[in-house]
Amino acid sequence: MSGPADDEGSPPPAGYVPAEGRGGFSTLNGPYFHRPGEGELAEQAFFARRRHANGLGLVHGGMLSAFMDGVLAGAVFRGTGKTGVTIHLSIDFLHMARVGEWVMGEARLTRATRDVAFAEGRAYVGGHDVVRCSGIFKLMSRER
Repeated sequence: MSGPADDEGSPPPAGYVPAEGRGGFSTLNGPYFHRPGEGELAEQAFFARRRHANGLGLVHGGMLSAFMDGVLAGAVFRGTGKTGVTIHLSIDFLHMARVGEWVMGEARLTRATRDVAFAEGRAYVGGHDVVRCSGIFKLMSRER
């Protein structure tokens, strides 16, 4: 079964570029895009394809969880300059995302200690939030 949601999708939103170097799991689930910048807000996106969906054509909760885990980790890196490994992830599913939509994610670091960082974020489609989430990350010694 093929169709528009199986091809390369629509062009990424303005200002977003392909994300690279994310590892095998994320590469397989992507492609992901991010908005480069210097601010505290980490912004990423993906175009929802059939492979991201459940049998109802809705983006699978596991896909949204994996995506937001990466968005939160991006906020941790942006705010601390260190890679963070997830030690806790909390997600509230608020609305549906469908195949053929751009799912946008944004997150910011809320607090960091020497060894642990905290981040909060959301994924949204159009004018509605799809998920809200928070995470706790163990900071690794590998720096920028």
